[in-house]
Amino acid sequence: MIAKLKELLGIKPAPNYRELLQEGGIIVDVRTKAEFSGGHIKGSKNIPLQTLPANLSKLKDKDKPVITCCASGMRSASAKSVLKSNGFSNVYNGGSWSRLNSQIS
Repeated sequence: MIAKLKELLGIKPAPNYRELLQEGGIIVDVRTKAEFSGGHIKGSKNIPLQTLPANLSKLKDKDKPVITCCASGMRSASAKSVLKSNGFSNVYNGGSWSRLNSQIS
């Protein structure tokens, strides 16, 4: 019964980011280049949020898992919306890059 209620409310279990990466997923860090150079997740792509719509071609496969991250989770939530509205079907908001890094390390 609780599972059905969660389903109706749209409450899903937290994604397993390690598994998403093992499936070929990528991490898109939407912070500025300066923020990114101060520290980032190894292998992540830096596409600042304000440039994301113009750089969608850098993310070739719209079905591949994409995990967005930033400093706190606000910009990555916006990035998730941008990607979803442009046909990306498998997008996750990873929140802050440091928290995400600790979850995948």
